[in-house]
Amino acid sequence: MTESDILNIKTLLSTPKKIVVVPHKNPDGDALGATLALYHYLKKYHHEATVIAPNEYPEFLKWLPGNETVVVYDNEKAQGAALIEAADIIFTLDFNALDRAGDMAGDLAESSAIKIMIDHHQQPDDYATYMYSDVTISSTCEMVFNVLEKLGDTALIDKTIATCLYTGILTDTGSFRFPATTSTTHRVAAFLIDAGAVHWQIHNSIFDTNSYDRMQLLGKALSNLNVLTDYRTAYITLSQEELNAFSFKKGDTEGFVNYALSLKNIVFAVIFIEDQANAMVKISFRSKGTFSVNEFARAHFNGGGHTNAAGGRSELSLTDTVEKFIAILPQYSKALNHA
Repeated sequence: MTESDILNIKTLLSTPKKIVVVPHKNPDGDALGATLALYHYLKKYHHEATVIAPNEYPEFLKWLPGNETVVVYDNEKAQGAALIEAADIIFTLDFNALDRAGDMAGDLAESSAIKIMIDHHQQPDDYATYMYSDVTISSTCEMVFNVLEKLGDTALIDKTIATCLYTGILTDTGSFRFPATTSTTHRVAAFLIDAGAVHWQIHNSIFDTNSYDRMQLLGKALSNLNVLTDYRTAYITLSQEELNAFSFKKGDTEGFVNYALSLKNIVFAVIFIEDQANAMVKISFRSKGTFSVNEFARAHFNGGGHTNAAGGRSELSLTDTVEKFIAILPQYSKALNHA
């Protein structure tokens, strides 16, 4: 994003507008934290701002300040479509292709609103009037902080905004342990703590509110863990029957794949989750070092993301999806053993 872009955005925001802020489908802590932080910032300038989430998101994110104002498109399509149609400006946060907004994609594409993208994923589509795209930055929340800094408005970051931004940074950095975490990331986090973010409360709200069923589901996932030593790969499967047995709710499998990646000498980890309602298998990929799961997901499983974290999907059965995955691995033997 150029200095000229920043000046233009500052001018756009200088008078009240109708603004819609959108995270990606199945929003995580970074997507929801970024959109709500921006929402609270825009309200300070008296904009008519609304966050529209494509679909529901996990309970462990619903404590975030402003959650009660979020319009969930899947539940309120008429209202969501009307807000998008009336918008002067649409911010798309933590995604860079409109199809990542699920059923909202058509409404977003048809809207004549000025679109502003803030995102850190690879290979962005060219749909936005203003685009801030940087794959080296830890999280979209860190990028939103950068935008507020460039607009000269960090003084407006209060406890509410700081809490939202810290949440996204915490979750997308894996509690500050992923490679994209930089000294700048830590300085931003320190600023947010000074602005009122209570870091230990945020951590507890995200990570320490597990249900008994979720812990039992984790046990089942770990019992399904398989290791392919020749490819330094580990994978987990969860069938629909297994999910149902432990009263699965959205977000319950968050982070499970990281247990596979934590194994000694493993550089590639995958979890396959059956979703019978949508006739698909959802897949999360994680890696260490130089092995790009973004490229792997794009090439074989209709997905993408970051070098070390990506998602994908398969329309095959759970068993056939796993068999396909294992059959592909020999192509990557050299890359996996030198990652």
